[in-house]
Amino acid sequence: MLAANKSEDQLSFTDRVAAFLENVDYRLMSSPEDRETIYRLRYDAYLREGTIEPSPSRRITDKYDDLENSWIFGIYYEEELLSSIRLSVSLPGHSIIPALGVFGDHLEGPIANGTVYVDPTRFVADAEAARRYPVLPYVTLRAAFLAGGYFNADYVLATVRREHQAFYKRVLQCTPLCPPRNYPSLTKPISLMSVHYPTSSLKVAQRYPFFHSTVAERRALFSRPPRSVHAAA
Repeated sequence: MLAANKSEDQLSFTDRVAAFLENVDYRLMSSPEDRETIYRLRYDAYLREGTIEPSPSRRITDKYDDLENSWIFGIYYEEELLSSIRLSVSLPGHSIIPALGVFGDHLEGPIANGTVYVDPTRFVADAEAARRYPVLPYVTLRAAFLAGGYFNADYVLATVRREHQAFYKRVLQCTPLCPPRNYPSLTKPISLMSVHYPTSSLKVAQRYPFFHSTVAERRALFSRPPRSVHAAA
């Protein structure tokens, strides 16, 4: 193992993330039971951050969860669910992504011309897990980077609150495309950021080597319907 010859204090940040990833499982959440677990995790996270009003249902779901071009992942560490992220990809015949609902003026034209966007949304974490594992945001966001490679994406998006922009700029080299806007069902406005994947992916992986992945890993995560999707692997 990576950490075999080093104490945890001696490990670099990159080494700590890599060591953590050895016990991480990115699980596609497809069953009704799995989905319900994620919907409740979302609710707890959003309520804790003050981005939604309390709801008797105690769950967060929307129409994008059931799109053929959306993948919902639960991130497990040693069989414990820590976080979740939804990845929607604009593809021929499957062009609807969540960001279109608020930022259509920036995205409709490029999508109509065939631009492929990876749109990560519903990025949430268990409160205790987030405290215990500072590397968790990087491990969770890594799934979006893998999707960029698998689908030969032109851009990876980030629809995030203003206070989170610095993280996406630092990690994925995202740049803001417009000022924050109101988002349906959320109490805080969000901004649209993006990074051109073909020109930035190598730089990102050089700075954060744990973003590297194998063809086999990417296929294991994303090779499911829609059957018409063409991926670069």
